[in-house]
Amino acid sequence: MATYVLIPGAGGESWYWHRLVPELRERGHDVVAADLPAGDDSAGLREYADTVVKAIGDRSGLVLVAQSMGGLTAPLVCERLPVELLVLLNAMVPAPGESGGAWWKNTGQAQAMADQAVREGRTPSAEFDPEECFFHDVPQDVKAEALSREEPPQSSTPFAEPWPLSAWPGTPTVFLQGRDDRLFPLEFQRRVVRERLGIEVDDMPGGHLLALSRPKELAERLEAYRTRPR
Repeated sequence: MATYVLIPGAGGESWYWHRLVPELRERGHDVVAADLPAGDDSAGLREYADTVVKAIGDRSGLVLVAQSMGGLTAPLVCERLPVELLVLLNAMVPAPGESGGAWWKNTGQAQAMADQAVREGRTPSAEFDPEECFFHDVPQDVKAEALSREEPPQSSTPFAEPWPLSAWPGTPTVFLQGRDDRLFPLEFQRRVVRERLGIEVDDMPGGHLLALSRPKELAERLEAYRTRPR
């Protein structure tokens, strides 16, 4: 039995994982879905990592899965606990000393997102549309539930501070990307991950919110990563 530790992206809500959690538990695993202090302006990445470490407690057999902004926090957890595998999921990959806010410009995310819109026959818009960007492949009932929820706050504090590690931790790391992600397009992620981690990106069908749109397929991918020789 493994312990899957699920770290959400911006907004920090464990609800994001609510369709994936039963899939992993049905496969016999313990699951920790963390809620992060995203609305607390006094909380930075160290405090986010503290929250995850506290949620894990004395559990072992740790597999961390970090969604989107969660890529800033997960490596800090790997520095503190014996994590067996880190799975980055449509994630941000920071460079040492780079703030989360600077990441967007440094990686060229805005241009990559606009180019992706053109390739898909959409008009790049100056006004960000979360529904179009995030929920285009999420089932209608799940989308309706998500949009009916109060939008969780996200403090700017974790984006303002330099990423605190001097290097990526030695934890075995894999990167899984939704090939239909409109926020972080696949080829953009291939370039960033190759440059910053020196590993290749795996992909699967789906957009930015794979745990909402394709939880069963995602669970199968995670299990394949967990059980393959490393």
